[in-house]
Amino acid sequence: MPVAELCRKHAFSEASYYLWRSKFGGMSVSDAKRLKELELENSRLKRLLAESMLENEIAKEALRKKW
Repeated sequence: MPVAELCRKHAFSEASYYLWRSKFGGMSVSDAKRLKELELENSRLKRLLAESMLENEIAKEALRKKW
């Protein structure tokens, strides 16, 4: 089945197809699932770090105002 027809059938662009192929091409399904899990964990950890840094900055600001 040609790529253009496949993309039309599943309602996504050819650019998306080639992007996915470059990212996931050659991976097994379990590898792709693991990659997705790691990306989700990484984003969660980045968010936690940002929140922690914000809390630290707020605490520092509060301490500066007291003195």
